[in-house]
Amino acid sequence: MTTAYETIRVRPLAGACGAEISGVDLARPLGNQAFAEIHRAFLEHSVIFFRDQDLKPADQEAFTLRFGPFGQTDYVKTLPDHPNIIAVIKEAEERTPFNFGGVWHSDFSYQDRPPMATILYGRDVPPYGGDTMFASGYLAYETLSDGLKRTLEGLRAVHSARRSYGSKGSYAKRRLKSMEIAADESGDAELEHPVIRTHPETGRKSVFVNPVYTIRIAGWTEAESKPLLDFLHAHAQRPEFTCRFRWAKGSLAMWDNRCLQHLALNDYHGFRREHHRTTVAGDRPA
Repeated sequence: MTTAYETIRVRPLAGACGAEISGVDLARPLGNQAFAEIHRAFLEHSVIFFRDQDLKPADQEAFTLRFGPFGQTDYVKTLPDHPNIIAVIKEAEERTPFNFGGVWHSDFSYQDRPPMATILYGRDVPPYGGDTMFASGYLAYETLSDGLKRTLEGLRAVHSARRSYGSKGSYAKRRLKSMEIAADESGDAELEHPVIRTHPETGRKSVFVNPVYTIRIAGWTEAESKPLLDFLHAHAQRPEFTCRFRWAKGSLAMWDNRCLQHLALNDYHGFRREHHRTTVAGDRPA
């Protein structure tokens, strides 16, 4: 059921997730009612979008902090005067098929307390391409059979940054020209999260594994885990579970890492793209 809003306008973009919010200037301090309605829209739609925002880094930081303290930023160099902002950049001359965020994932799920939310602001946007896609973990869970739900409820999954930021990860083997990423052996560490996560605010369950950071099912080998994880990854990425956002300069997206995966499309070769990224600290998945 869609919630009524008084201070903002909310327009759903897809049946699975995603809504565009208008009627608010994020460069100005938010009143309590406007903030409460934005928060409700965030929980209802899992990812929310704002257009035509003119934000300085301090404005994005202030908006982020309304939702909670900054999340922990690992491995990726932040802005010199803003240690909680990552500049996600790809220059026009970079024609590599490898881009930052270019595989379905939930941000930093290898952390003990992964970020609750990610906020991304478009500062330099290609004339076309570079869209971001989102997939609902709620729908991934709710459309499973009852038998598989019962099986997954008792499982935990091992998460690690090793494939990306570990000593032999992708960022150790190939560097991005425009971003400084320090991959090292600390990225090889592992920890466990439940395969099915219960959202701490909505109470809804979602599939909480992803192709980047989920290594195996706890207590299983990687070979034994692969068929089940491959199924869950493919199932979670079904088109009817997704929303696709086309960026423009001044657009801002905020998504819920507790129940979504996302993918940054790499189809804008010859154009420059720069976004500023902050995260909101989260809790331990349960």
